[in-house]
Amino acid sequence: MLATFACDPDETRGRLHPEHESAFRSPFQRDRDRIIHSSAFRRLKHKTQVFVEHEGDYYRTRLTHSIEVSQVARTVAGVLGFNEYLTEAVALAHDLGHPPFGHTGEDALNALLAPYGGFDHNAQALKIVTSLERHYAEFDGLNLSWEALEGIAKHNGPVLSGKDGGELPFALADYNAQHDLELGTYASGEAQVAAVADDIAYNNHDIHDGLRAGLFTLDELAELPVLGPAIAEVDARWPGLEEQRRRHEALRRVFGAMVEDVLIRSKQRLQDLNPASVDDIRHAGTPVVRFSGAMWRELKVIREFLFHRMYRAPSVVEMRAQVTKVVEELFPAFLADPARLPDEWQKDVAKAGDETGLARLVGDYIAGMTDRFALETHRKMFGG
Repeated sequence: MLATFACDPDETRGRLHPEHESAFRSPFQRDRDRIIHSSAFRRLKHKTQVFVEHEGDYYRTRLTHSIEVSQVARTVAGVLGFNEYLTEAVALAHDLGHPPFGHTGEDALNALLAPYGGFDHNAQALKIVTSLERHYAEFDGLNLSWEALEGIAKHNGPVLSGKDGGELPFALADYNAQHDLELGTYASGEAQVAAVADDIAYNNHDIHDGLRAGLFTLDELAELPVLGPAIAEVDARWPGLEEQRRRHEALRRVFGAMVEDVLIRSKQRLQDLNPASVDDIRHAGTPVVRFSGAMWRELKVIREFLFHRMYRAPSVVEMRAQVTKVVEELFPAFLADPARLPDEWQKDVAKAGDETGLARLVGDYIAGMTDRFALETHRKMFGG
């Protein structure tokens, strides 16, 4: 049962290119399915979350992360009365635009593309689903519903002013000029659920991956909020439990605490707002789906710990430097000699027009690389 403030598939704003709708799938189910079957989604299997993909088989990749986000998102959406299929579609698509090597790769690409409009992974995700995926006879992209595109573009909040009051990311501005996604408002509740589910998933699995990598211990985490009470509960109930089970039992309690907090706070927020439609959610002036203030402050302490002990751990910093060099050397090489791009990209090279167009094309190509493909391409071009 959908709430009155949920996105109703029967009232979708449609697709940029009109299509006959499916007889047995709603528009949002169709969006989800097209995302799952896209080339960009498959490539997430070999893209970094924190650790470079080849460093260990048990670490999260962008693909496993996206699946975990979608699981949390569907649970939260179902409890709150939002459309689960649209929520799932946004959750599965939210990281499609990430380049190889995670945020390190994004930082490097953004610096290289700064003279040409910069790089933003959310904007790149929109570009992928609206133009770079080329499988259908009648259009480029996946031709997703307006609601799915809106969620991809602004699940983290309004973006009309861009980050830090600057201009819109190039790819986002380019698409929005032909298809208005109302970037000055918040997104639907479904997209907000996907954004919070992203926070829940990475807070939980980054801790798990950091433990597996030996960057810190469970006993060290016991000094932190949320984690401390969870570990204490496990130790009290199962004294002497083997470490792997102890870790799992503690983290599943942390996971549950975050989900429960979002549900309690969001239910209260929805009750206070009493929205009669999805547009009431969009124009609320603040996120409707979110953590409580207390949980947000506690998670900030955990993220600060992870920043110093994991994201800036010497082994991670060393790998960041190595992969930054890979991106920094690939980009000017392709820009100087675009004939090195694959044959199927040469038509786009011919239409690039000027240096900016060519630079953004090279950026698209590198952003689509997996970790292993970027490393192998660099090895072939530069040796080592």
